[in-house]
Amino acid sequence: MAASSSTPRPRTTVAAEDYLEKIEQLISRKGYARVVDIAAELKISQASVTAMVQKLDAEGFVKYEKYRGMVLTSSGLEVARRIAHRHQLLTDFLRVIGVGDEKIIYDDVEGMEHHISPETFQAIETFTRYLEKNPGVAAKIAASARK
Repeated sequence: MAASSSTPRPRTTVAAEDYLEKIEQLISRKGYARVVDIAAELKISQASVTAMVQKLDAEGFVKYEKYRGMVLTSSGLEVARRIAHRHQLLTDFLRVIGVGDEKIIYDDVEGMEHHISPETFQAIETFTRYLEKNPGVAAKIAASARK
């Protein structure tokens, strides 16, 4: 998934990306996302969620109506899907190179997904897909990592 040089991506903070990712997950799973649901999932106060959702609305990432919930705009959906893709690819990468502890994988991915350049991400994606198609190579790498 190469970045398009003609259309700049919307600039977001790590927190905004986490919210957009969570909103998209909730909408996919439940059909809607409300402040109370986001607060419960992220384990933060409803007031904090409301403030961020209002900010995301002002920035054009969500359409929010008090007491009704929210929907992602096309920009918000783009960011949420990009972060979900990064999250899944980095999870796949860590698994394929032999990281076996799911908690370590989750914690590491949460740290990496927001702080990786498009160029590095593309290289990891290419390498991960190669390793998935060549399980013998992946097994050797994983075995070497465990030594």
